[in-house]
Formats: sequence, C-alpha cells, structure tokens
Amino acid sequence: MRTFTVAERRARLGRRHHLAYPAALSEVTDAVLGLHATDPATPYLSLWSRVPDFTVADLDDALYGRREVVKQLAMRRTLWLVTADRWPVVQAVAGTRVAEAESRRLIADVQKAGVAADGAEWLAAARTAVLAYLDAHGPTGAADLRAALPELAGNWDPAPGKRWGGPTPLSPRVLTVLGARGEIVRGPNRGGWTVSRPLWAPTAAWLSGSATAAPEAADPDAAGTELVRTWLRAFGPATVEDVKWWFGNTLTWARRTLADVGAVQVDLHGTPGVALPDDLEPEPDAEPWCALLPGLDVTTMGWVDRDWYLDGLRDQVFDRNGNAGPTVWADGRVVGGWRHDDGGRVDLQIVSDLSRDARKTLQRKADKLTEWLDGTRVKPRFPSPLSKGGPG
Repeated sequence: MRTFTVAERRARLGRRHHLAYPAALSEVTDAVLGLHATDPATPYLSLWSRVPDFTVADLDDALYGRREVVKQLAMRRTLWLVTADRWPVVQAVAGTRVAEAESRRLIADVQKAGVAADGAEWLAAARTAVLAYLDAHGPTGAADLRAALPELAGNWDPAPGKRWGGPTPLSPRVLTVLGARGEIVRGPNRGGWTVSRPLWAPTAAWLSGSATAAPEAADPDAAGTELVRTWLRAFGPATVEDVKWWFGNTLTWARRTLADVGAVQVDLHGTPGVALPDDLEPEPDAEPWCALLPGLDVTTMGWVDRDWYLDGLRDQVFDRNGNAGPTVWADGRVVGGWRHDDGGRVDLQIVSDLSRDARKTLQRKADKLTEWLDGTRVKPRFPSPLSKGGPG
C-alpha cells in the first residue's frame, strides 16, 4: 500500500493549490474546483496569494465583464466562486441538493407564518414572478424585487420570543432557492469588493448571452465523478470522511463516487486514505514558499482532518464553529495568523518556530499586501482568536 508522509502532502498542497507556483485566475479557480466566497473579500485575497500581479479589477472583469467565473451556492450551503465552464457540474452535484433542502424549509416556514396555506404554491408563484421580472428588466437587486413584486410579500420569525428574532422578510430566501437551483445568478455588485450587494440576473442570459440558450445541464452521476476526480487531484490523498464533508453529501455517496473514479486505498501517515490510481508517484519537493491567506480560504478549509498542516494551531486560527480566520503559511503548514494593526497595516502574528529568512519573506509579503490593500481594512466574517489579537 502506498504511504504518504506529512512532508509529501504539504509539498502537494503548495504545488496543486498554486501557493508555491502561481498561475492565471481561471487556472487557479479550476484547479481547486472553486474558491470560498461567503465572505466577499475572500476570493479576492485568495487570488492575490496565487495569481501574479493580481488586482481587484481582474476579478471584477472576470465576474462581470467576461463572465468566465460566477458565484454559486453549493457545497455545504456555502457560496463559491467557480468557472462558468464548471458551473453546470457544480450545480448538478451540490446546487440542486442545497435547493431542495432550502425549498422544504421555506415552504414549511411560509405555512407556519400564515403567509399562505400552501407554501409550495406560494413559492411557485414567487418564482414565476421573479423570473418574469428579471427577463423583462435585467439585473435587479433584492430590495427592488421585493418592492416591485407583491408575490414576494411576507415575513417569518426565525426565533419566536427570542431577542434576536422578529419579523424577517421571506423574499431573500426565495432568491436563495432560485440561485441554488441555478435559475438566477449573482450579477453586478453594487458594493465594493469587501461588500456583497448583488444584482440578480437570469442565469441563461447572464452566462450564455441569450435568454433562450441556457447552460447545458449536467448529469448528476457523471458530474459527481468529474468533481471528485478533480478534487482528489488537488486535495488528495485524503480520507473518505474528507470527501463526504467537503461535498456536503452522504457517506454512501462519497464511497460510491470514489469507487466510480477507481480510487485506491493508501496510508496517510497512519490513517486510511484514498487517492487516484494514476496519482501515486512520489511528489517532488516544492520550492520554499510562504503565503498570507484570508479567512475561509479554500486551502485552510480543505479537509476535516487538519492536524497535518495546522502545526497545533487549530484553536488559534479557527473559531469554535470550525471557520478559519486569516492564516500565515510557510512550506505547507500554518504558522500563525494576520490582522490589521491600529494603523491599518497587515500585522503578522507568527506563533510557530520559523527561520529568519522565512520571517523576512513573510514580512515582505505583509508589506506588499498592505500596499495592495491601499487603506482597505478587511474584517473577516468569522474572526479567529489570532485575527482578533488573541494568543500568540
């Protein structure tokens, strides 16, 4: 049985996640299947760490100009940045699953709130109204849709009797369902790059340039095979539990799909794992590398078992719910976190042993990031103890 050491997995991570070897925007996004986008700033900073001379305008143009990448609610009900070519596959594997769960909850809440006796009919009418309006008027914001369409009227209380409860509009949840179904997509953003205020557009018109030429739907089984094969190429070797968690699916699905790609059993420094049958050759050592990654970066969030790259810092770089804050990396391991100091500069909080050369390299990166941000302060949606100036 092939055995993978921690050192070899770290070398693969640096090369295959383009942290040691930068690449173009679309190549990076495709290589790791997609970039986390729940926090609006994350994909920009993830690309800054991987794409030479990257600018905010580069991603804005790819999103809203060339439209070669798109944001999609998918794996684990989180928002992702994926290439338009891969969008139908991600939609078939994860988007539809999320949409079904969100639809059931929305229908139940519509009925509980007394908005309609038949929540399914209410949702169907709201869907029809939204799609018709967007076809007629083009990209539109959520507030404008709610004001224009009586079919979206209605509130629910997410926490009756609780201080954080109270009447909450149902309309954003309709857009969530339609987005997860792949019927509408996030178009131009009314906010800056650290804020999410999207205008919604019909997916067919936005991605294909024609309201009658919808992107071709992908077969769910074939799509699952393609995505897991691509994922293992970038994140493998890994455990079956890693696959189940990353895709937000069942253990049965993970095992069946791994069988479809012909995954073979391997040893992950003492733990059972899986890898692609044509990806068992020894990984060459990567060149020394350092990186500053944002909160929720796809690499930091890539596995369930994270001890092999966290260097004992799990409690310092993740919050209690398992969300990663901004991290500092050196040669495949997390060595600390980063935040802004009182003057707005990127402040490194390195808590692991590092050579003097590595510390100097990281400081140069911090200075470059400070310059690139040009006064913008990035506030992670899920700050970690280190990003809040905690232990270290």
